Amino acid sequence: MALYALADLHLACAVDKPMDVFGGRWQDYMEKIQKRWQAVVSAEDTIVIGGDVSWGIDFREAKADFALLSRLPGHKIILKGNHDLWWDTMSKMRRFLDENGFQHIDFLHNNCYGYGDIGLCGTRGWFYEEDFKQQHDEKVFRRELLRLEASLKAADAAGYREKYCFLHYPPIYANFRCGEILALMQQYGVTRCIYGHLHSDSLRWAVEGMQDGIAFTLVSGDHVDFSPVLLKK
Repeated sequence: MALYALADLHLACAVDKPMDVFGGRWQDYMEKIQKRWQAVVSAEDTIVIGGDVSWGIDFREAKADFALLSRLPGHKIILKGNHDLWWDTMSKMRRFLDENGFQHIDFLHNNCYGYGDIGLCGTRGWFYEEDFKQQHDEKVFRRELLRLEASLKAADAAGYREKYCFLHYPPIYANFRCGEILALMQQYGVTRCIYGHLHSDSLRWAVEGMQDGIAFTLVSGDHVDFSPVLLKK
């Protein structure tokens, strides 16, 4: 049994959405994902998918992508990315899975999951280019903070001894630091932060390694050559 992470699958089984604009690594990327996933992930493993799962704008367009995910081994835990327009309420997403027979898939949203004594927490996070000039953006940001804290509190209530935080957006990037998110992670004793979102030229400014007592790991698809990253064995 092992714990893996991979973000930014950008599956497009039923829509025409080429990813070549982000560089040659994205050539035949869906085939790479399936091959490299199957090479390392077993049915007993857990894999957290850090957002931007499907280019489908609704359940109808995303259905083929979820069928692919359902066929891949492991227990899949999905959090929301900025391109996941199919995302809906938990009840509707779970009904979508049930109605289509998609198994071994869950959603990380105002909740947490466990891997041994580790609480798996997280939310989408906040876009590092934003400057909060618009009141609406401030409201969305505050909502993300509440979701993250709800997830961290759920891990505390469940008694997990350690916490991993999964975000789509990087909380640290180049000279940007999202102080509120970093403070929450420190307050609740997060030991690892795993994130995605960054591609192509933006990868040069990614922050990995220890920062403020937290180990940061970037797992966006093209950064890790579309192979799930082992977090814990």
